[in-house]
Amino acid sequence: MGLSLTEDIKSVSEFKKQIRRVFTQLHRTGRPVVITVNGRPDIVLLDAAVFERKLSALNLHALLAEGEADVAAGRIRPARAALRVPPPCRKDIALTSHGRRSAT
Repeated sequence: MGLSLTEDIKSVSEFKKQIRRVFTQLHRTGRPVVITVNGRPDIVLLDAAVFERKLSALNLHALLAEGEADVAAGRIRPARAALRVPPPCRKDIALTSHGRRSAT
């Protein structure tokens, strides 16, 4: 997602005059539009579908960073152990109404 300095930066007065055109541009290009106030960037507009994709990527990045931190801290275990299926439940053990085990 790039940014065109000539197309994607608008003053607030220009934006007010051309709202429909700016929205069409957002949907057509998928690029953000920066709205300036007194010559300074103030607001960034982004197509909703593009925003959702960016948010998903950001969330994935956060999860990967957490996993990398676990690896760096040594909080790991072999894949075979992590994927091991627990043994089947014994038939002689039942759960009580409070979720506690009791022998039958």
